[in-house]
Amino acid sequence: MIDKALASLRDNLQNYIDLSIGGADVVIDNIGLLETANSDSLTKRIVISLVNIEEESTLKNAATVKKGMSNMAIYENPPVFLNLYVLVTCNYSGTEYIHALERLSAVVRFFQSRNSFTHGAVSGSNDIPELKFTMELYTLTFEQINHLWGSLGGRQIPFVMYKLRLVAITERAMLREVPFIEGVDTAIKKMPNN
Repeated sequence: MIDKALASLRDNLQNYIDLSIGGADVVIDNIGLLETANSDSLTKRIVISLVNIEEESTLKNAATVKKGMSNMAIYENPPVFLNLYVLVTCNYSGTEYIHALERLSAVVRFFQSRNSFTHGAVSGSNDIPELKFTMELYTLTFEQINHLWGSLGGRQIPFVMYKLRLVAITERAMLREVPFIEGVDTAIKKMPNN
């Protein structure tokens, strides 16, 4: 689901960029490869990179039992809800640095105008549910920015970070299936004396 969330994000952002300013490719890639021999795919592009994953602990206590077909209780582990920290960078330099700022402004405008996303369920599959997530601007301190770009191994380029909230990951593996309790006998029965 992480890949589907980022692909949906990229597609929506690409459509917005094409309509608003045009002439910019939006790719999902590792911005940490910027200053390596493999950096050609990152040049003159808006790059979406996943930099951190966090479990949403407030939703950790979901029910493990649900009603299945044929009046049976199905035990499954609850889904894991994730927050993804997404770095959006605009890789333009030299005389094109102004284009980086223009594109970064377009990215911020896009997420300001639309921060909730729904990606439909995969057709023909009941195993993959509809994907819903929201985007919120995540502001880093100067110290955090320094650590981030230091860990990415490169010089800082125009960027913005967003927290993609609540991607549900589940295997839907049934642990067991048992019949429901349909009634409780509350009558007190007298035991025979021995």
